Amino acid sequence: DVVVLDVMLPGMDGFEVLRQIRTFSDAYVLMLTARAEEFDRIVGLSIGADDYLVKPFSPRELVARVKALLRRPRSGPTVAAGALVVDPARRTVLVRDVAVSLTATEFDILALLAHDPGVVVSRADLLVAVWGVTFVGDDHLVDVHVANLRRKIGEGFVETVRGVGYKLADA
Repeated sequence: DVVVLDVMLPGMDGFEVLRQIRTFSDAYVLMLTARAEEFDRIVGLSIGADDYLVKPFSPRELVARVKALLRRPRSGPTVAAGALVVDPARRTVLVRDVAVSLTATEFDILALLAHDPGVVVSRADLLVAVWGVTFVGDDHLVDVHVANLRRKIGEGFVETVRGVGYKLADA
């Protein structure tokens, strides 16, 4: 259910391992590393990590982050919004009956928005629900993932509510 992955591995770095994991799994991935630069965190989160923990860390924080990942919903009713169909139980997305491949983070954002189409979800609420209450960083990380999500599913499904957050367009 959760992969704890160090970035600095012999032979192949953790970023490449993460890219490969994302080709066959939607398991949550927590990057664990001594690389504390903002750029490294952004890269890790952008290519599909669900969380990023910098060494040194306390074992209690690691456990709390893993528990937060496991609290994320993985199931629920299928939601259709026009040509978009989101199936949280199977973690699948169809656009015009064509399967769309999303990272676990992109899927979690879309599933949260699909839970109640038309209802605005703030960036802060998305951060807590998708990255966990321990996330520390720029809330514009959500914008990056939403932009990637829109690129994959097409424009018009995820709407921006300026200064507040996002919502799934009503069918």
